[in-house]
Amino acid sequence: MIQIIAGLKGSGKTKRLIDMTNAAATEGNNDVIFLDDDNRYMFDIDHKVRFINAGEYHVHTPEMFVGFISGMLSQNFDVGTIFIDAFKKLCKTDLNDAAWLFQAMEELSAKHNVNFVLSVSADPETMPDFVKKYLI
Repeated sequence: MIQIIAGLKGSGKTKRLIDMTNAAATEGNNDVIFLDDDNRYMFDIDHKVRFINAGEYHVHTPEMFVGFISGMLSQNFDVGTIFIDAFKKLCKTDLNDAAWLFQAMEELSAKHNVNFVLSVSADPETMPDFVKKYLI
Protein backbone atom coordinates (compact mmCIF):
# COMPACT_ATOMS: atom_id res chain seq x y z
CA MET A 1 0.00 0.00 0.00
CA ILE A 2 1.13 3.52 -0.74
CA GLN A 3 -0.11 6.51 1.23
CA ILE A 4 0.74 10.14 0.55
CA ILE A 5 0.72 13.09 2.91
CA ALA A 6 0.61 16.09 0.58
CA GLY A 7 0.65 19.81 1.14
CA LEU A 8 2.56 22.95 0.45
CA LYS A 9 5.72 23.87 2.33
CA GLY A 10 5.03 24.56 6.00
CA SER A 11 1.76 22.62 6.13
CA GLY A 12 2.97 20.09 8.73
CA LYS A 13 3.66 17.10 6.45
CA THR A 14 6.94 16.13 8.08
CA LYS A 15 5.58 16.45 11.62
CA ARG A 16 2.69 14.16 10.69
CA LEU A 17 5.09 11.71 9.01
CA ILE A 18 7.34 11.65 12.09
CA ASP A 19 4.35 11.06 14.37
CA MET A 20 3.17 8.18 12.16
CA THR A 21 6.70 6.73 12.10
CA ASN A 22 7.05 6.78 15.86
CA ALA A 23 3.59 5.26 16.31
CA ALA A 24 4.46 2.45 13.86
CA ALA A 25 7.66 1.75 15.79
CA THR A 26 5.79 1.19 19.05
CA GLU A 27 2.69 -0.55 17.66
CA GLY A 28 4.00 -3.00 15.10
CA ASN A 29 6.06 -6.15 15.01
CA ASN A 30 7.79 -5.29 11.74
CA ASP A 31 10.84 -3.16 11.12
CA VAL A 32 10.25 0.49 10.28
CA ILE A 33 12.46 2.62 8.05
CA PHE A 34 12.51 6.42 7.76
CA LEU A 35 14.16 7.81 4.62
CA ASP A 36 15.13 11.45 4.36
CA ASP A 37 17.50 13.53 2.26
CA ASP A 38 19.52 14.73 5.29
CA ASN A 39 19.96 14.09 9.04
CA ARG A 40 17.77 16.95 10.22
CA TYR A 41 15.10 14.76 11.86
CA MET A 42 17.31 11.92 13.05
CA PHE A 43 16.75 12.67 16.74
CA ASP A 44 12.98 13.12 16.31
CA ILE A 45 12.60 9.52 15.21
CA ASP A 46 12.24 6.68 17.72
CA HIS A 47 15.50 4.77 18.23
CA LYS A 48 13.82 1.53 17.07
CA VAL A 49 13.36 3.00 13.58
CA ARG A 50 16.11 2.58 11.00
CA PHE A 51 16.84 6.18 9.96
CA ILE A 52 18.50 6.43 6.56
CA ASN A 53 19.93 9.60 5.06
CA ALA A 54 19.48 8.68 1.39
CA GLY A 55 21.52 11.74 0.45
CA GLU A 56 24.61 9.77 1.47
CA TYR A 57 23.95 7.05 -1.12
CA HIS A 58 24.14 9.00 -4.39
CA VAL A 59 20.57 8.41 -5.53
CA HIS A 60 20.39 10.69 -8.57
CA THR A 61 17.49 9.34 -10.65
CA PRO A 62 14.08 7.78 -10.08
CA GLU A 63 15.49 4.49 -11.40
CA MET A 64 18.26 4.61 -8.80
CA PHE A 65 15.63 5.29 -6.12
CA VAL A 66 13.71 2.12 -7.08
CA GLY A 67 16.97 0.18 -6.96
CA PHE A 68 17.79 1.68 -3.56
CA ILE A 69 14.40 0.66 -2.14
CA SER A 70 14.68 -2.78 -3.75
CA GLY A 71 18.09 -3.27 -2.17
CA MET A 72 16.75 -2.43 1.28
CA LEU A 73 13.90 -4.90 0.87
CA SER A 74 16.19 -7.65 -0.40
CA GLN A 75 18.40 -7.19 2.66
CA ASN A 76 15.66 -7.21 5.30
CA PHE A 77 12.54 -9.34 4.96
CA ASP A 78 11.07 -7.91 8.17
CA VAL A 79 10.42 -4.39 6.86
CA GLY A 80 6.76 -3.50 7.34
CA THR A 81 6.69 0.22 6.57
CA ILE A 82 8.99 2.67 4.84
CA PHE A 83 8.33 6.32 5.58
CA ILE A 84 9.80 8.68 2.99
CA ASP A 85 10.16 12.40 3.67
CA ALA A 86 10.73 14.84 0.79
CA PHE A 87 9.75 12.22 -1.78
CA LYS A 88 10.11 14.44 -4.85
CA LYS A 89 13.58 15.59 -3.76
CA LEU A 90 14.74 12.04 -3.08
CA CYS A 91 13.40 10.66 -6.36
CA LYS A 92 14.37 13.70 -8.38
CA THR A 93 11.24 13.45 -10.45
CA ASP A 94 8.18 15.39 -11.48
CA LEU A 95 4.98 13.73 -10.29
CA ASN A 96 3.45 14.09 -13.76
CA ASP A 97 6.15 11.73 -15.09
CA ALA A 98 6.10 9.28 -12.18
CA ALA A 99 3.28 6.84 -13.03
CA TRP A 100 5.82 4.09 -13.69
CA LEU A 101 7.52 4.84 -10.35
CA PHE A 102 4.30 4.42 -8.40
CA GLN A 103 3.58 1.21 -10.31
CA ALA A 104 7.03 -0.10 -9.33
CA MET A 105 6.39 0.82 -5.69
CA GLU A 106 2.97 -0.90 -5.82
CA GLU A 107 4.67 -4.06 -7.10
CA LEU A 108 7.31 -3.92 -4.36
CA SER A 109 4.60 -3.34 -1.79
CA ALA A 110 2.60 -6.37 -2.92
CA LYS A 111 5.60 -8.67 -3.37
CA HIS A 112 7.29 -7.82 -0.06
CA ASN A 113 4.23 -6.95 2.04
CA VAL A 114 5.56 -3.49 2.81
CA ASN A 115 3.72 -0.19 3.13
CA PHE A 116 5.06 3.12 1.86
CA VAL A 117 4.09 6.44 3.43
CA LEU A 118 5.37 9.48 1.53
CA SER A 119 5.42 13.18 2.19
CA VAL A 120 5.03 15.13 -1.02
CA SER A 121 5.43 18.87 -1.20
CA ALA A 122 2.66 19.75 -3.63
CA ASP A 123 -0.86 21.10 -3.68
CA PRO A 124 -3.13 18.04 -3.46
CA GLU A 125 -5.59 19.69 -5.83
CA THR A 126 -3.06 19.96 -8.66
CA MET A 127 -1.56 16.48 -8.32
CA PRO A 128 -1.97 14.01 -11.20
CA ASP A 129 -5.06 11.80 -10.96
CA PHE A 130 -3.04 8.58 -10.63
CA VAL A 131 -1.47 10.02 -7.45
CA LYS A 132 -4.66 11.33 -5.84
CA LYS A 133 -5.87 7.82 -4.96
CA TYR A 134 -2.98 7.55 -2.48
CA LEU A 135 -3.76 10.76 -0.55
CA ILE A 136 -4.54 10.44 3.15
